[in-house]
Parts: sequence; structure tokens; C-alpha cells
Amino acid sequence: MKTKLTHMKTIYFLALILVFASCQSKISIKEYPMTEKKEVIDTYFGVEVVDNYRWLENDLSEETVQWVKQQNEVTFDFLNQIPFKNALKERLTEIWNYEKLSAPFKRGDFTYFYKNDGLQNQYVVYREKYNEEEVFLDPNSFSDDGTVSLSSLSFSPDGSLAAYSISEGGSDWRSVIVIDALTKEIIEDTLVDIKFSGVSWKGNEGFYYASYDKPEGSELSAMTDQHKLYFHQLGTPQRDDKVVFGATEKYRYVWGGVSEDGRFLTISASTSTSGNKLFIKDLNQDNSPIIKIVNDYDSDSYVLHNEGDLLYIVTNRNAPNKKVVTASFQDPQVEYWQDFISETKHVLSPSFGGGYFFAHYMIDAISKVYQFDTEGQNLGEIQLPGVGSGGGFSSRKEEKELYYRFTNYHTPSVIYKYDVESRQSELYWEPSIDFVSSDFVSKQIFYTSKDGTEVPMIITHKKGINYDATNPTILYGYGGFNVSITPYFDISRAVWLEQGGVYAVANLRGGGEYGKEWHNAGTQMQKQNVFDDFIAAAEYLILENITSSDFLAVDGRSNGGLLVGATMTQRPDLIKVALPAVGVLDMLRYHKFTAGAGWAYDYGTSDDSKAMFEYLKGYSPVHNVKHGVNYPATLVITADHDDRVVPSHSFKFIAELQDKHQGDNPVLIRIETNSGHGAGTPVSKQIEQSADIMAFTLYNMGVVEFKK
Repeated sequence: MKTKLTHMKTIYFLALILVFASCQSKISIKEYPMTEKKEVIDTYFGVEVVDNYRWLENDLSEETVQWVKQQNEVTFDFLNQIPFKNALKERLTEIWNYEKLSAPFKRGDFTYFYKNDGLQNQYVVYREKYNEEEVFLDPNSFSDDGTVSLSSLSFSPDGSLAAYSISEGGSDWRSVIVIDALTKEIIEDTLVDIKFSGVSWKGNEGFYYASYDKPEGSELSAMTDQHKLYFHQLGTPQRDDKVVFGATEKYRYVWGGVSEDGRFLTISASTSTSGNKLFIKDLNQDNSPIIKIVNDYDSDSYVLHNEGDLLYIVTNRNAPNKKVVTASFQDPQVEYWQDFISETKHVLSPSFGGGYFFAHYMIDAISKVYQFDTEGQNLGEIQLPGVGSGGGFSSRKEEKELYYRFTNYHTPSVIYKYDVESRQSELYWEPSIDFVSSDFVSKQIFYTSKDGTEVPMIITHKKGINYDATNPTILYGYGGFNVSITPYFDISRAVWLEQGGVYAVANLRGGGEYGKEWHNAGTQMQKQNVFDDFIAAAEYLILENITSSDFLAVDGRSNGGLLVGATMTQRPDLIKVALPAVGVLDMLRYHKFTAGAGWAYDYGTSDDSKAMFEYLKGYSPVHNVKHGVNYPATLVITADHDDRVVPSHSFKFIAELQDKHQGDNPVLIRIETNSGHGAGTPVSKQIEQSADIMAFTLYNMGVVEFKK
């Protein structure tokens, strides 16, 4: 660990460099690459729409490859001229270099855990027995550059076998390798072409997994539409794997899992990212039928646990904030459900461990956790160490100790051990990091959106900063897919905070912070609510003098990238820097690629109706870049192996910006190579990207001196 003196020296060094930078001439931008216009006209409900950059959708073409290369040359030439970028990278490397640990879990005779010594590209899986520790899997050995990552690890019930999946270059396509867990030896051929799936073991016989037929054309962009559940029998070739579910009726997302007692296979099937059918099969009976529990898409439901024939089902059916119900396997359908943990005004995320249920509630995006027994009695609240996010609270039924994590925006994740019988917590592990979390504070405020809706936002910064409208501020948001953004620690954010930056997170409609109704209020023809919430958050920060338009950046990834793209095209005057990362930016064509059609619940599609087409076109970032507008300094971020949100979204958006933007602000794209949507990105690439983003942001705010 670095000493506090070393830390202060680093800050002083950065300050000197930034002061020096103020004396330098303004960084020049190389001429943007010429992006040829090749007009394609689509007709939607009698309306013609011109797409000049359709050719950038072809990720296999040499023309696209060369365009990517040229764009990166311009971008990195600019970034590498920022005089304090290397100092930022050094500070990021310093603070990143601390041991990180996952909560341990038991399988067979071993206790397993994930650990990163500090700057390892990928976490290493360790195991322990009789206080002797050994490496079980080291993903850093999978490739020289760390771009092959471990995606999942699943053990057979007795812990003697394991199956792990790997991703190459961040792709959602996975390969699964089966090993003898005791010897760590590979015992059969690798399974390939598996996507959006875990592995769920049926005893030691084999396991269930899901995948699509390999698409024609590019595996990184071609549509993947029909998801199927397979069973792999150990010792047989993958080509002989039998389709268990999804061969006839078409579903975009299928999941299958075996209950802890091995009795049941439960299957979730959906056509979109919201709403699912639910099925169950008795594995103890030969040729048993697949029984329908829920036969529509009107709710999200899954089986959390079973005690014999008694099923515990989590659902938001007639309960937007979720509840737990019970049903007998003999009559599992909706009409027979009985409330077990009733719905409250707060969103419920339940788990099971050690013979007990744990009800995790979000109260204005802050965690509260209560313990219930199998009779439904509330045994009381688990006292978390502060205001933030608690997670974990799960284990196998027979284990009487479980582990949970706690974190917030300025506190690195700490692990606690919890005794389920005594209901006592004790500190299990805390990191030793070169960051003084007690120097910072988070506060939650509520602001009013355009239509009068109250929206929560958590603002984090150094204690005692002045609200003088000059604080460099990043406003982050997501607002979609029923995802809840709760407080968590991020290393790059820590560097931002210690330099005097403000970090604000708005919990927008479209997310899951207040349940299904909050989600629905930001979907389809109510999507503008999300952008209005975000714009109102920016206006609040400016009104309260926390920052100003000259010192405000907006940041978001994936659906959050759409949020940033829509905000900067609707209100370019409001912000100084825009950071749309791996964003959904072409709203007329997003459903034509990979599994994009499954996002229709949130967005609707341009094929649905004329009204929906017009609504989408009205906010689609690619279609709303206007000639002659001075847009904020923009760093679009994507990756060449992103097969979740294909990079052509970002390609077409930057092409429009570079063609139409009028002003001195740089509009650039940073295209990460051999990388995907984000999962499994090696630490070395994360540090490089964070340094680039932070340097770009600060430079374009005109910052020349860090606040100490």
C-alpha cells in the first residue's frame, strides 16, 4: 500500500502538470476521416428515411476495418496530446493496485473464491482445504493479452465436476470446458457456440445450457432469434445434445435451472427482456411432462426455492414491486398461488441461504435486508454497516454461514460473514486501498422532472467543497430494462472524486428502483420521460450551483449510451462533454442485429406502427444530429467485438456528428479492439480507457489544476 505522503506527492505532481498544461497551445485535431455517403433509402409507413452510412454495418468489410483504423488514429492522436493523461493513468494504476476478493463459496470439500492481486487482467479462482490454498483456474493464462476471460463456473452437486465458460474478445458467444474438479483435468471436448446461458448440472450425468443456431454471415452482428434449451450428456459429442425446450415454439431468451435438491428443472421462456412464461419438470420421473406454471408474458416470475413439492415463486404478477408466493407442484398455476412475502411499497429482491429467506428491499435505491424463516415469519432486519448497497445473502441450504458484500459510491466492497442462526455479522475481509473513503460524502436528494415526477439522485464529492458552479461534474444515468442503479464503488470514479470532481447518479424512470410501474413509465412511447428526467437532473445540478454547463459531463453505457445520445442532441447547450458508451443509437434498426429484437418491450420497433416509427425517429440520436449545431465535446466509446449492441450504432452516430457539427469541440470515437460490451475486459484495457475518458473530460472543461 502506498503511504499518504506518496499519495500527496502524486496529487502535487498532477497539479504541476495541469498548471503547466495551461501554458500550452490548444490541442489540434487531425482532420476527421472522410466517411463516404452511400445513400440507402428505407420506407416506413410511406415515409422515406435516408441512411447514408449503412455500409458501416458490415463489420466484415475491409472498408469498415480501414475506417475504424483511421478514426482511432485521429482519436488517439488527440488523446495522447493531453499533457496530464499519463499522470492520470499512473494514479489510476496506483489506486487500482490493491487486492480484491469475492465472497467465498463451498463446493464439495473445498472453499472457492475469486481474487485479483491488484493489476491482474482477470480474477483468478482459488480454492482452500485444511487452510491450504491453491490456484484452481487462472484465466490470465488463457491468452497473452488477457482478452480471453472466464464468464461462468458451475459445479456438479457433489463438487467433483466443473464446467466453465470462456469469452474471447468480450463476445457474448461462449465455449464451455468440462473438467474433473479434483484433478483439474479436461475430461471431454469443448462445447462451442453457446450464448446467453449458464450451466446447470443434473447430478453428475450432464448439464443444461441454452443457445441459438449459429447465424449466417457475421456472428458479431447477424440476428440470433430462436433460443433453445439443450441437455448435454457427459461423454457424448455436442452434436448429439438433445433439445429439451424451444424447438417448436419460438423464444428469444430461454433459461433452464435444476433445483438445489435435484428434483425439478424450471424453465423460463420469453420473447423480450420483460415478461416470461414459466415451466417446471419433475426430474425424478422418467419422461415426465413439462408443466406450465405461467402461460403468458404479463409478468416476470421464477422459482426461488422448493421444500419438497412446495414451490417458492418470486413474481411481479399483480405486484409491481414483487412478492414471494407459494404453490404446490401438483397445482402450481397462478390461480393457486398463496402470498408468502407480500408486496410492499418498496421493491423486493429475495434470496435463499442456510434454510432462510432474505428479503432485500430498495428504499430510494438504498439497501434494507430482512430475514424470514420457511413459515414466512419476519425475524428482523440485518443491520448493514452504512448507507449503500448490500448483496449476496445466498448459500446452499445446509450451510449455516453465508457471506454478503457492502459498498457505496466512495467505499470499496467489504465482505461480511453472517451466521443465519444467531443472526450476527462479523467482518470477513476489507481491502487495503490507497484511497481515504472517509474524506468523501454521498447525499441523496430528490428533484422534480418536467412532468412533476420526483426523481432521486445521489451526489458524491469531497467533504467541504464549495458549490461555486465550477466543480467538474459527471452525471451518470441508465433508465431502462427494469435495471436498478444502486450505490457501488468504482476505481476510476475514486480518482475523479479525489481530484475534486462531483459524481451524480440519477435514478431515472425506465429503471427498476420503484418497481414495474417506474419501469413502464420509461418505455416505448413514454421513453422521453427518461430523457426529461436526465435533463432535469442536469438542470438541478446547475441551479444549485454545484456545477455549470461549462463543467458538466453526461455519461452512460448501452441503454445509458442512448440516454447520452438523446440528451446531447436535444439539449446540446446544457452540457460540455458527452460520453456515450456502447450505445443504442440507431433506433430505427436496432432490432435487426443479434438479439436486439428482444429489446422491443422497452423501445417498441419502427415496424410496429406509424406512430411508433415517428416516435422513435423523433429521438433516435443517429437521426437527430442537425447541421450547424455546436455539439458538446464528444467521445463515443465502442468495441469491435461488441455483439450485444453492435458498434455500427456508434459508427453511424459519429459519422453524422463529424459531418454536421459546427464548432471547436472535438467529436471523436474510441474503438476498443478485441473487446466487447464490457464484461471480461482486461484490467490493462480498463485503465487505459478510464485515463482516456477522464483526460478528455477534464481537458474539454478547461481544467488546468486539480483541487486538493
